[in-house]
Amino acid sequence: MAEPITLQALPLFPLGTVLFPGGSLPLRIFEVRYLDMIGKCHKAGAPFGVVSLTQGSEVQKPGAAAAATEAFAPEAFQSVGTLATITEYAAPQPGFMVVRCSGTQRFRIERRERLNYGLWIADVTRISDDAPLPIPPDLKPVADALDKVIISLKSRGVPQDQLPFQPPHQLDDCAWVANRWCELLPLPPAQKQQLMALDNPLLRLELVGDVLTRAGIVKD
Repeated sequence: MAEPITLQALPLFPLGTVLFPGGSLPLRIFEVRYLDMIGKCHKAGAPFGVVSLTQGSEVQKPGAAAAATEAFAPEAFQSVGTLATITEYAAPQPGFMVVRCSGTQRFRIERRERLNYGLWIADVTRISDDAPLPIPPDLKPVADALDKVIISLKSRGVPQDQLPFQPPHQLDDCAWVANRWCELLPLPPAQKQQLMALDNPLLRLELVGDVLTRAGIVKD
């Protein structure tokens, strides 16, 4: 069995959302810690890690006066995240970037460190990609409902680059269908995190199917 691939000093971007493999993430960057990080990642063609916040906010805040030794307010985030690669990049003015990223592979944090200017870095171990798995007959309505969403968005004239997810549309694959529904559904971040971290794409799709059935989107 091959040893898992590790990455050292991976820059992290804690957010109030969950990035799934295959997902699209637009970002507007204005904080110094991320302007430098995103600029370097774009220049090198290197990934960064997106992790979901459990404490703190996306925008860095100074530490409380009572905690004079802490320069920044406390931040905490999940230990499983997703690598992001920059697919679109623009810097329309100094101190401001607009980028679009694509989620690739999940990872697990082994060690994390907050640098002096607030940027988090971590040593991480990559998690194996979800194995391709055909949609079973009993869950086909879940994939069909997603196909209808795609058709509806296109019929409204939504530009391709503004659709919530980009082709190829793998409507016959458990992981792809489950991940795209997780992005669309208004689930709490903690629930999305649990679904993203599951090793079994079929189980993830079954749980998504349960949510859709309770919501009346898919008939039981």
